[in-house]
Amino acid sequence: MAKISVIGAGNVGATTVQRLAEMEFGSIVLVDIVEGLPQGKALDLMQAGAIVGYDTKIKGSNDYADIVDSDIVIITAGAARKPGMSRADLININTKIMKDVCEKIKQYAPKSIVIAVTNPLDIMTYVALEITGFEPNRVFGMSGILDTGRFASFIADELAYSKRDVEAMVIGGHGDQMLPLPQHSSVFGTPLPELLGEDVIAGLVERTIHGGAEIVALLKQGSAFYAPSAAIVQMVESILRDEKRILPVSAYLQGEYGQKGIYFGVPAKIGCDGIEGIIELELTEEQEHALKESSASIRENIEDLDI
Repeated sequence: MAKISVIGAGNVGATTVQRLAEMEFGSIVLVDIVEGLPQGKALDLMQAGAIVGYDTKIKGSNDYADIVDSDIVIITAGAARKPGMSRADLININTKIMKDVCEKIKQYAPKSIVIAVTNPLDIMTYVALEITGFEPNRVFGMSGILDTGRFASFIADELAYSKRDVEAMVIGGHGDQMLPLPQHSSVFGTPLPELLGEDVIAGLVERTIHGGAEIVALLKQGSAFYAPSAAIVQMVESILRDEKRILPVSAYLQGEYGQKGIYFGVPAKIGCDGIEGIIELELTEEQEHALKESSASIRENIEDLDI
């Protein structure tokens, strides 16, 4: 059985542990710096097992030593962007958190696969790679699955079809410069452009790009966690079961899509070794231009990192 550690006992981390516990992949460690928080949530989730019907062992801890020999480490720890906080401020704060977390991962779980969830995601995943020194295939970020899930959900609602029959694809940076791909999205094999008009598709694309902000605005405090946790578990499942699924993740590019040395949302084959291949999709000239703009923004932020 696998050992999975989740760093950060906030909404995303705790909900991820709940979903993982119900899947019974193995033992789980929930780590947070706040005393009592991970222990209390772990105890609550353990007791839920007697009702829901799972025997997963869950430990809450404030000590990183408890992640020792983890197969997978999921990083959800980090500050959320608050009113008046610039993007640069958020990057600086979360870079410090990410450095501390990844130094501990390098020390206690040097053979693990690392899934980064902390925002700004593509940049923080790059920090994770630099600090751990792991192979790029073992360090990647959760982004595209979440963005693709939002796009698929909006498509299904627009067409009044089951979400199970919708295949969507979103690549690029995780944020306002993400790139939903209608021509690579379909409903039961039928390409989206054959089902909806350009104006309707444009509206769905725009809503997908701002999908996270829409939830933040409604919640007033906090951000999404149900869909992000579901995306994380889909990645974990493909790794532990060696499913080799093609999933959009933030992957380290080494020439793919004309990019090198940055993390970027692309479809990748995910198996027991982490990223086992990157799929290059055919893009329109306009999409290629948008992709370059998105990558340029990520690259600028990486160059300003203090690591």
